[in-house]
Amino acid sequence: MDGHGQTRTEESLIPKHGGCRKLKTFQLASLIYDVTVRFCDRFIDRRSRTHDQMVQAARSGRQNIAEGSVDSATSKKMEMKLTGVAKGSLEELRLDYEDFLRQRGLPLWPPDHPALRRFNALRCATLEQFRRWVAQEARRWEEESAGGNTDEHGETRTPARAEATRPCPSVSSVSQELLASVLAANGALSLLNLCIFLLDCQLKAQADSFEREGGFTERLFRRRTARRSQGNV
Repeated sequence: MDGHGQTRTEESLIPKHGGCRKLKTFQLASLIYDVTVRFCDRFIDRRSRTHDQMVQAARSGRQNIAEGSVDSATSKKMEMKLTGVAKGSLEELRLDYEDFLRQRGLPLWPPDHPALRRFNALRCATLEQFRRWVAQEARRWEEESAGGNTDEHGETRTPARAEATRPCPSVSSVSQELLASVLAANGALSLLNLCIFLLDCQLKAQADSFEREGGFTERLFRRRTARRSQGNV
């Protein structure tokens, strides 16, 4: 029996909840929010609706994960609803990043692009680490461009290989600002793809848990039934 007169095996009416900071989805959404604020301030006109919409979508993704984690104490339905809202907000943000690239004729990289493979290997957790990756990739591209038809290992690059690794296809010389925007947008999309995938897994896990165990109402019913069976009213 614990200090509240409840046996250790007795089901808790209010289960453990919160703790969103330990969720991988919350950590990713927080990084996406920080990256998006920086991206919009640098590459999107601050007077445009797109600037505000992208920042708000990123914030909504993060905040709804946190709110859903807290509300899980008394409503599994609300937890699932807010997790779904978070996913929807990040889906909207993903479209905005894709639109940014498409409307400017800039490349949307596949997951196996060399720069993204290096990005994923870093597992960036902070905005500073993300910015460092952008700077490193920009320097790498400039060095490869200056080095002619050889890669970072001094080996000859085929035309197909050169085109595949070039941040801006068919552009041999680009400004630092344009190059940074391509890197930042594709890096943000990589984070979004992972976070949205994990949120989908989180939603399925929440639905399975609700189906097996029910929510607050079911726990309350079981608690009252158990008390009646023990002669307590």
